[in-house]
Amino acid sequence: MADPSSYRPRPGEIPDSPGVYRFRDEHRRVIYVGKAKSLRQRLANYFQDLANLHPRTRSMVTTAASVEWTVVSTEVEALQLEYSWIKEYDPRFNVKYRDDKSYPYLAVTMNEEFPRVQVMRGHKKKGVRYFGPYGHAWAIRDTVDLLLRVFPVRTCSAGVFKNAARTGRPCLLGYIGKCSAPCVERISAEDHQELAEEFCDFMAGRTGTYLRRLERQMAEAAEEMEYERAARLRDDIGALKKAMEKSAVVLADATDADLIAVAEDELEAAVQIFHVRGGRVRGQRGWVTDKVEEITTGALVEHALQQLYGEERGDAVPKEVLVPALPDPVEPVQQWLTERRGSGVSLRIPQRGDKKALMETVQRNAQQALVLHKTKRASDLTTRSRALEEIAEALDLDSAPLRIECYDISHLQGDDVVASMVVFEDGLARKSEYRRFQIKGFRGQDDVRSMHEVITRRFRRYLAEKERTGEWADGPNGTEAGGDEQRPNGRDLTDGPVTPDDGDVLTDGPALKDDDGRPKRFAYPPQLVVVDGGQPQVAAAQRALDELGIDDIAVCGLAKRLEEVWVPGEDDPVVLPRTSEGLYLLQRVRDEAHRFAITYQRTKRAKRFRSSPLDDVPGLGETRKQALIKHFGSVKKLRSATIDQICEVPGIGRKTAETVAVALARATPAAPAVNTATGEIMDDEDGAPETTADAPGEPVSAGTPDERRGQER
Repeated sequence: MADPSSYRPRPGEIPDSPGVYRFRDEHRRVIYVGKAKSLRQRLANYFQDLANLHPRTRSMVTTAASVEWTVVSTEVEALQLEYSWIKEYDPRFNVKYRDDKSYPYLAVTMNEEFPRVQVMRGHKKKGVRYFGPYGHAWAIRDTVDLLLRVFPVRTCSAGVFKNAARTGRPCLLGYIGKCSAPCVERISAEDHQELAEEFCDFMAGRTGTYLRRLERQMAEAAEEMEYERAARLRDDIGALKKAMEKSAVVLADATDADLIAVAEDELEAAVQIFHVRGGRVRGQRGWVTDKVEEITTGALVEHALQQLYGEERGDAVPKEVLVPALPDPVEPVQQWLTERRGSGVSLRIPQRGDKKALMETVQRNAQQALVLHKTKRASDLTTRSRALEEIAEALDLDSAPLRIECYDISHLQGDDVVASMVVFEDGLARKSEYRRFQIKGFRGQDDVRSMHEVITRRFRRYLAEKERTGEWADGPNGTEAGGDEQRPNGRDLTDGPVTPDDGDVLTDGPALKDDDGRPKRFAYPPQLVVVDGGQPQVAAAQRALDELGIDDIAVCGLAKRLEEVWVPGEDDPVVLPRTSEGLYLLQRVRDEAHRFAITYQRTKRAKRFRSSPLDDVPGLGETRKQALIKHFGSVKKLRSATIDQICEVPGIGRKTAETVAVALARATPAAPAVNTATGEIMDDEDGAPETTADAPGEPVSAGTPDERRGQER
């Protein structure tokens, strides 16, 4: 525990101006980011008698070892910089809202020549218009199904679209009138773009004008005795009204607003947001957070606004944002929202009328979300705590293993050997710390040797991180850490951060940076290492730790056959009861490691199958490779072409043509692919991927798909 007076800045050293400050711990990790109208006044609040500080604030300042700040011109700049740094550093003492799920959106890809309507999750893409979020994906599909009758916009994938264009036949939706079939040129690109714009206008809430226009067209058709057309328009109006009925009218027509409500107690806070567009509720979402710092309702609202609009621009930020409490001060936040929208944004507390009544509804939803979360968490915490205690007792550990790492090896008959590392903290998956490895030390199938290599590589990096952050001075056996020790790729332990080229690849989470103050790879040791396997794999893992001089990390293995738990140096396994929560947690960890490993292995195998002799041609990029294949139709025809014929391809000079010809001549043609269902032999023109002698294709198996999956480890 650090004494805040040991790193308190000298009087007069802190500027009396707006800015953003960072507290760092003894290892230079950023643990808190804040902003202030006056840095001098704000930071002075942290350096007072510890007894006067809130317990969470006291915990933060005693964990910190230094403080630094950056001066900015305005409070709006401070707000923007604070948001950027919180996203970048992920400080442990800052409020972080986490969605309990990935909400689906109705998306229209206006950045494509023929826009497509589809369900999308995850990060928003530039040039795509989003509507929602929705509670369920089926709600989006129901709405789209009703609207396609009136707005027959394309909904098919790129593959289906290209196949229809190649065959000249549209899909089923094109035949039944729910797609305008741009794939077979029934509608021009310009008209289809206009149709997509009308769809977006309707979804954005501009419904009245469009309905009145359809009603006027229906009346005109009836007057002209075009009864079939009038009937179609009548059905279209009915479909639109039915789609509109799915969203209740809550505010006056043409009202665009987001309503944010907060329910909180001393430890946690729940946020609920209703998205109102065109007077109707178009989406709802919610977050729950731990209150790791002393914070007011207004500050919670400010953090929620940063989370909600930090990546948004234009119409995604509504004209009105209604909140239960205003940030202090409110002017910078309101100006920040206005800049992101590009026009005025009203940030206020509703006082009366329909908006106040709707805010009360949102508040009730937030309160229910907090109660539900606390009920689930209490149950989960009890179960997870019992599971960790059972594991500690079964393995004779000094304390419950709060961080567990599990490793698994995967390959297909000795090819593409890879490994996975998954991390569970407090019984929950920590996907941002998952890692994957390529086995480099040898070729072939040897799970025991592979496990030894992976454990060695992982904990060599842990020791390197400890040395780099100054947590220890002497390495194993009293020698300087990393002195003559070499990484598996031959580099010193101290030669810089690990990169994906080392074979230890980040995945399932944001790219963790290795710069000062950011979360580091392999920086935190587990209390327990679990390996997928029995006694041999456990012995290999323990041997790797012993060779590195690490003796404070427990090791065990979980064998699939009888779900036995093996520990090093024991001839008999530890058998946990089938009803044990500890066994269930170990199974979850092991299954997650297996899933992660086999997913990576399949990805590598698929990439290898898609390889081509052209990949080895120096200086030949993806654009010119595609031009060659498009010109000749297949690698087989390209191989038989002369140098002069290759030179006819745009962008291919004679020197490049000679290089291509030589590369194709050296490559051994792959054996023909076989369709195992029909026995048909497919050549390159049928779309079979061609491989080289250095990247042999997967052996054709006459077995069933289940039998072929059984060959994967």
